[in-house]
Amino acid sequence: MLDYLSAELTATCAAIGYYDGTTYHLDKNCLEVIKDLIRYLKRDDDTHTIRRFLGQMKLLQTDLVKILIHHVKNVELWDVLLRLLINLTSSAFVIYNEQIPTEKTMRSFYQQILTYLQEYKAALTDEDVWLTVAGRLGTLFNIDSTEREEENELTIERILAFIRNVLQVPPNDNDKRVDNDATVHDELLFAFHASGIVDIILFIVSNKNEQQYHMQILEIISLMLREQNASLLAASGLQRSTAERENDEASLVALRQKELREKIYKVKKYAGSRHSRFGGTYVVQNMKAIGENQMICHKPYQKIEAVEFGHDKKRVKRRRDKMSLQDAKEERTSVLSVRLFLKEFCVEFLSGAYNPVMKFTRSCFINDPHDQAVEAAVYLWALRFFMEFNRHYKFQVKYVSETISTEVFYVVQRQMDQYYEMIIVDKKKIPLWSRRLHLALKAYQELLNTLMAMDKNSDDGVRESSKIIKSNIFYVPEYRETILSQLLCFDEVKMSRQYLVDLITTIHTFLKMLENYCQKGQRHFIIQKIKLKRKKAKKGKKSTQENVTTAPTLEERWDTIGPELSAVMRDAVIPVVVPFDATLDTPIDDQKADAMKRIQKLMRQRNLEQAVGLLRAAREIWPENDCFGKVDILPEEEFLALREIFFTDLGGELFYF
Repeated sequence: MLDYLSAELTATCAAIGYYDGTTYHLDKNCLEVIKDLIRYLKRDDDTHTIRRFLGQMKLLQTDLVKILIHHVKNVELWDVLLRLLINLTSSAFVIYNEQIPTEKTMRSFYQQILTYLQEYKAALTDEDVWLTVAGRLGTLFNIDSTEREEENELTIERILAFIRNVLQVPPNDNDKRVDNDATVHDELLFAFHASGIVDIILFIVSNKNEQQYHMQILEIISLMLREQNASLLAASGLQRSTAERENDEASLVALRQKELREKIYKVKKYAGSRHSRFGGTYVVQNMKAIGENQMICHKPYQKIEAVEFGHDKKRVKRRRDKMSLQDAKEERTSVLSVRLFLKEFCVEFLSGAYNPVMKFTRSCFINDPHDQAVEAAVYLWALRFFMEFNRHYKFQVKYVSETISTEVFYVVQRQMDQYYEMIIVDKKKIPLWSRRLHLALKAYQELLNTLMAMDKNSDDGVRESSKIIKSNIFYVPEYRETILSQLLCFDEVKMSRQYLVDLITTIHTFLKMLENYCQKGQRHFIIQKIKLKRKKAKKGKKSTQENVTTAPTLEERWDTIGPELSAVMRDAVIPVVVPFDATLDTPIDDQKADAMKRIQKLMRQRNLEQAVGLLRAAREIWPENDCFGKVDILPEEEFLALREIFFTDLGGELFYF
C-alpha cells in the first residue's frame, strides 16, 4: 500500500513542471496537481505519511518556491499554491494537538516532520521569495479597505498565516550558534527587512482601518523578536559596547580552558593503561574512617571540600513524570545588522502603534479567555517585551500608557490564576500551561518594574499616577496576595527552576515597593481585609449577649462596598442624575454641600450606580476647586474620591444595611 502511494505521489509531483536554471516551466496540469496535493494532505493519516513523503521529496525547495517566485502574475495558481504552502509549513506542535508524542515511533515521526520544517525555513530565506510576497501584499493594500473584495481579504490572511508559520519553526540543534553569528532565523529576518515585509507590517499596525489583522501581526512580531533580549536590544548601537566585548572575551577564554582540560584528560587517560597506586598514601587530619583509624586517601587535597565520597555512586534514575521541567533558553544575541533594524522597528512600533494594538488585543480575549489562549499569551509577551524595551531605551510613559493601569494588573493576575488551574486540570499539557504561567509572571514583574521607573520620573503627574495604581494594588487583597499565592503553589515538577527565580525576584520587588510606599506615605496604611465567616453557636448554649446587636463600623461596611463599587464603575450602566433641585429657593451654588451628602447617603445605602452618576453630574456643574474631582479624572482617582466621601463626617445620619 505504501509503495503504491509513493508511486502515485511521485507521478503526481512530476506533473507540476521543471526548472531549467533560469525560469520555471509549468506543466499544463500544474494547477490541478497542486489542488490534488491539498486534498491528499487533508486526508492524511495519523502518522502523516503524505506530509513526510513530500518533505522527503523536497518538493517545496525544488518546485514550489520556484513557482512562487516566477509565476506571481498567475493569480489563480499563486493563491492555490499559497494554500499548499500554509499546509506544508504548519507547526508540528499544532499538527500533534499541542502535545509532543511520547511513544517511540510517533516521536520519531514528530522529529522527522520537524526536520523537514527546518529545511523549509532554510529554503525560504531567499530574498526573492519575500520580494514576491511583499509585492502581492502591496497590491492588495493599495485597494481601499471599503472596496476590497472578500477574496482579497482571504488572500491577505493567508499570506500573514504563511509568514507566521515560517517564523515559528524552531531552530535546528546544529543551527544553535554562538552570539553575534548569523542563524537561519537571522537570515530570514534580514530577508524580511530587505524585501519590505517589515515596512508592510508597520503599515498594517499603524492603520486603524486594518484593525482586523492586528492580532495576526502582533503574533508575527512576537515570533520575529522571540530570540531577542529587550534590554540588550534597546542598548544596541553602531559599535559594540564594552560589556559585549568583555563577555565575548570571557566566553573565548572559557572555551580555551575547557579545550585544554579535555586535552590533558585524554593524555592522562591514554598515557598508561594501568593506574599506579605507588604514589603514596595520605591521611586526612581530624577525620575518621568507618572504623577508629584515620581516613586514608591516595592524593593530596588542597582543600577539605575537595574530598568526595560519592563519585563512584550511581545516581537513582527518576521517573519521567517526576522530573522537573527544563528551562527553555531561547534568547541569544543576533548579528549587529539584524539588531539595528529590529531596534528601529521596536521604536517605531512603540511610538506609533503599541497602545491601540494592545487595546484591541486585550478586547479579543478578555470576554472569553478560555477560547483565546494564544491571543492572551501573545498579549502577555508583547506587554513584557515592549515595556522592558521602553524602560531601557528612552523611558516615556505615554508610549505604554495602555498597559500601565490597575485594570491591566487585574488581567495579568486573572491569567496567572487561569494558567495555574489549567496545570491542575489539563495534566496532558502541563509543560504548555507552565510556560504560559511563566510568561504571565514575567509580565507582572515588568509591570512592577515600570511602576518603580515611574516613581523616579521627574514629572509630578507620572509619579502621582504610579501612586494611585500602587494604592489599589496594596489595598485590594486579590492584588496584594497574588505573588504570595503563586509561591505557596510552586511545584518543582510542574514548574521550571527559572520560574522560581523570577518568582522570588518579583516578590522582592513587590515588598520593596510596599516598604517605600509606606515610608513615603502615611504612617497608618489602611488595607482591605477579607471578612471571615464565623460559625454559628450551638442551640444548646445560650449567650448572654445574644440579644445585643452591634452596628458595623465604616471600615467593615467599606470592605463590602469597595469591591462592588469597583465592579459598578467598570461594568455597570451609570444613570444620568440631576445634582440640584431647581424648584428650591436656595441658589444652585449653595446646593453643593447637599449634593455631597446625597452621594454619601446613596453609597451608605448601597445605591452605587446612583452615587457614581451623581458624582459625575456634580463634577460638571461645580468644576471649581475640584471638590468632586478633576474634569479628566482617572478611574482610580475617582474610586479614591468616592472612598473619601464615604468616610468623611458630613454631619448626616448613619445608614446601616
